[in-house]
Amino acid sequence: MRSPEEIVGIMLRHDAFSEWMNLEVLEISKGKCTLSCTTTEQMLNGFAILHGGITYSLSDSALAFSANSYGFKCVSVETSISHLRPVGVNETLTVKCIEIHRGKTIGMYNVDIYNSSEELISKFKGTVNISKEIW
Repeated sequence: MRSPEEIVGIMLRHDAFSEWMNLEVLEISKGKCTLSCTTTEQMLNGFAILHGGITYSLSDSALAFSANSYGFKCVSVETSISHLRPVGVNETLTVKCIEIHRGKTIGMYNVDIYNSSEELISKFKGTVNISKEIW
C-alpha cells in the first residue's frame, strides 16, 4: 500500500485547483494533515475579503488528503463550513484537518483554518464515503 505522502502526491498531480491556490502540504499522516496557502487578489470577493469558496476549497482539500491517506479512495458525501473572520490579501493561512471517526465505510473530519495571527477564521466538518478501491 502507498504511503500518505505518495497518495497526496498523486492527488496533487491531478488537482489544478489546489495548484492554482498554491496549496502547500506541511504535514500528512493517516487521518490528519496540515496545509498552508497565501491569499492573493484573485481570491477576493466584491467586498475585498477572501471569497468563502477559497476557505471551503482549502478545507475540502485537507479533508480529501486526510481521508485518502489510508490508501483507500474516499469522496465527500456531506460537508459544512462556518466563516468566523474576514481574511484579506497576502494572508498566510494554516489549514488543520483531524479525523474524528473512521469506520468501515464512513469517515468524519474537522478542519480549522487559522490566519497569520493564529486566529480561527473558519470551521469545517466533512463526512466521506470510504471505498474498497485502493490508490
